[in-house]
Formats: sequence, C-alpha cells, structure tokens
Amino acid sequence: MKRITVKIPQMGLTTEEVTLDEWLVSEGDRVTAGEVLANLQADKAIIELEAPSGGTVSELLVPADEEELLEIGTSVAILDC
Repeated sequence: MKRITVKIPQMGLTTEEVTLDEWLVSEGDRVTAGEVLANLQADKAIIELEAPSGGTVSELLVPADEEELLEIGTSVAILDC
C-alpha cells in the first residue's frame, strides 16, 4: 500500500500562509481523486484542498483551527492508496 502526504499547495505568488478552517473528511474515510478534503482560507478567500489521489484518509496531521497559520507546503494529512 502506498502512502501519500497531502500538503498545502502554493496558491498564488504572494500567499505564504493559510488557515485550515474545516476538515470535510475524517480519519478512515474513503476519498476519490479531486474530492475536497478541507477548506483553507488565504487572504479572505476560501480555497478547497483536494485529494491528490483516491484512497483512505489514514491520518489528519493538523486540527482545524481558524487562528493557526500554516505555511505553504505544510503536511496536513496522510492517504493510504
């Protein structure tokens, strides 16, 4: 079984930090490629974090917290594919 680390993607040239406002999945959920995993907020815009591949959400590494700033590239979840 392959493990994929889901990271916060680059979102524009000036965005360096985002908040993870809400997880839309839980550990153990099966997801498909492109399915929305979480809502991120950057510069007053909500961005959907999509699954890069289908599989099972094995770990959510970061809790949803509208106050905690996360850098681009931060690992937020692990998928088992």
